[in-house]
Amino acid sequence: MHIPARDLNRRQLLQRAIAAGGVAVVGTGFIAAPNAAWALEVTTITEHQMATLIQMARDIYPHDKVGDEYYVIAVKGYDSEDSKEVVAQGVAKLDELAQAAGADSYLVTKWEDNRVALLKQIEDDAFFQTVRGGLVTGLYNQKAVWSIFGYEGESYSLGGYIDRGFNDINWL
Repeated sequence: MHIPARDLNRRQLLQRAIAAGGVAVVGTGFIAAPNAAWALEVTTITEHQMATLIQMARDIYPHDKVGDEYYVIAVKGYDSEDSKEVVAQGVAKLDELAQAAGADSYLVTKWEDNRVALLKQIEDDAFFQTVRGGLVTGLYNQKAVWSIFGYEGESYSLGGYIDRGFNDINWL
């Protein structure tokens, strides 16, 4: 039974999130985490496309200690007129490959290894390369994730690394 997003209560929203593999694709331009750590409104691309981008980001650069909210920030820029067509085509191709492999879509493909196999099939496509390249800066330039990896940040303003333990690689 389909319940319009505006009629969902909190419990139904969370049930949808769990059924969707951790991301609630609510409709009406809204996506949320089941633990309410983040929510996102999309305006140009669809909720399904954004949820696919978030899962794709996590599959390309998987870090168990990095929360989905950081991946959301990294891919939010694709919710634009400039990216609309390439995202639509890329997600459609991923979903088509997933369906050929027996899943309804890339997003609901249960196992990470299976999703990675799908991504490998499109790794030379402009869509994949654009998303992968954007994630390098979109994800790792967020100062909030630096501490998760133990990275202390730039050292130039503090006199460089030579006098600050340049050979201390505990953060690797």
